[in-house]
Amino acid sequence: MHGPVVPGWLLVALCAATGSYCLLRLRSGSEPARRAAGGEAVMGFGMAAMAVPAALAPPGPWMSAGCAVVFGGGALRALWLARGGAHHLHHVVGSLAMVYMALAMAPGGGLSQEGHAGHAGHTAGGVPLLTGALLLYFAGYVLSAGVRLLPSAGGGTASAAGAPPVPWGARPELALACRLSMGIAMLAMLVSV
Repeated sequence: MHGPVVPGWLLVALCAATGSYCLLRLRSGSEPARRAAGGEAVMGFGMAAMAVPAALAPPGPWMSAGCAVVFGGGALRALWLARGGAHHLHHVVGSLAMVYMALAMAPGGGLSQEGHAGHAGHTAGGVPLLTGALLLYFAGYVLSAGVRLLPSAGGGTASAAGAPPVPWGARPELALACRLSMGIAMLAMLVSV
């Protein structure tokens, strides 16, 4: 990822932590919840790999091609799973956005209209209209996820007094917080395209 080193590493840490929590979610819940958690874990770790600052580890052509293949496969899988639920459509958009960013940040031009001559004065590598549309989509997603995390007007707790504690891997508010974190990370990555 092009941009400052410290925010890049913070983004790597955020995405890796989110991917790790999604791995915990694979151990509990229903089959559809485990499928969603698996897709989100791949997205989190893939975003972490793509967010590594280019100043430290310049991406080779294999990195861009590998990310495009992995996320292209993820988009196809999410499209297949979208038959059963609308949340998978968000996974399709997210995976295709990652393919777009992998191609836009590829060394040697990728989607850029003006190649990357030395990365000294890095110009935008993507298509501005598509980047803007993705920024609007993910900004809306982040805002809607943030609103869903707000406490309800009724207050109180969601579980009954005698109910057993919910395991960390099955807490819906943590899953939503992870989705919110990945949406914010996606916005940060799109801004750097």
